[in-house]
Amino acid sequence: MFDRLIKLIGEDKLKEIDSKRILLIGVGGVGSSALEALVRNGFNHITVVDYDTVDITNLNRQLITNSSNIGNLKVNEAYTRAKLIRPDINISTQNIKITSDNLLTLIDSGYDYIIDACDDINVKYELIYYSMKMDYKLIESMGTAKKIDPSKLSITTLDKTYNDPLARKLRYMVRKNHINTKVKVVSSSEIPKKINDKGTCSLVPNYAGILLVSYILNDILNK
Repeated sequence: MFDRLIKLIGEDKLKEIDSKRILLIGVGGVGSSALEALVRNGFNHITVVDYDTVDITNLNRQLITNSSNIGNLKVNEAYTRAKLIRPDINISTQNIKITSDNLLTLIDSGYDYIIDACDDINVKYELIYYSMKMDYKLIESMGTAKKIDPSKLSITTLDKTYNDPLARKLRYMVRKNHINTKVKVVSSSEIPKKINDKGTCSLVPNYAGILLVSYILNDILNK
């Protein structure tokens, strides 16, 4: 299925992509799009972690959802989606809520890259902290709610984000504890809409997921 990708990057690079071990944390709007991009771009060793179930409000943006799987575990639907595209893919899942108590055990498994697509700021902080001590590359998704313009998204570093409330809070936590602010993130510079509820348009989280995988793919190709 990768004939056209091989024409673009060559067989040797596809083999290198195939060998990388990826941990994907969160498989919602951003994470489900990232999973799709991983599967369709040759990544073959993927672990997906999420604790949630599919809700009817997820249908407008999460690629693993449909009208017939409401209430199902997201990790199970992610597994099914990946296997429908590539039956031979090596994908594993963990239906757990990540906490400070289990995070280190989870990430200490020889991953080459970790994609953080969760919405827990404490998990995001700890992933940054451990990325300085462990041998993995990290890229994190910042906030995508209350925004509708995907062209405002970019791959940048935490210290260069703006108009992103989640990134601002995380940046404060990191600087307060004298931790590296140069961690790679996907963030939107769009000014959030002034609404009370967390409204979300599918265009922004879906594109954010693609950018997360774009960072990893190009990091491999440019070595």
